[in-house]
Amino acid sequence: MTVTLKPRTEITVPKSVRRKAGFKTGDRVEFQVSDRTITIVPKLSPDEVQDEREIRDPKVRATIRHGYEEFLAGKTRPIEEFFGERAARGGKPTRR
Repeated sequence: MTVTLKPRTEITVPKSVRRKAGFKTGDRVEFQVSDRTITIVPKLSPDEVQDEREIRDPKVRATIRHGYEEFLAGKTRPIEEFFGERAARGGKPTRR
């Protein structure tokens, strides 16, 4: 999509472009400028930054993959058993 810039006019990101990028109303964004390129990226909360780091961890990805394979195979187990295994491995403590 191409637009023509006019003097003293703000640039509006078209709805179709926001939708393709996954931006929603209320999202916070950050503008990064390099030479003649403007990049718009989501401004992540500290929790979202931590989630992004964890999802890139090969161990976490392997655990997710294993769980998904179990799900596809139809294997299920009670939640108490799951948390018991997690506690035995030294995972995060459960909240009650």
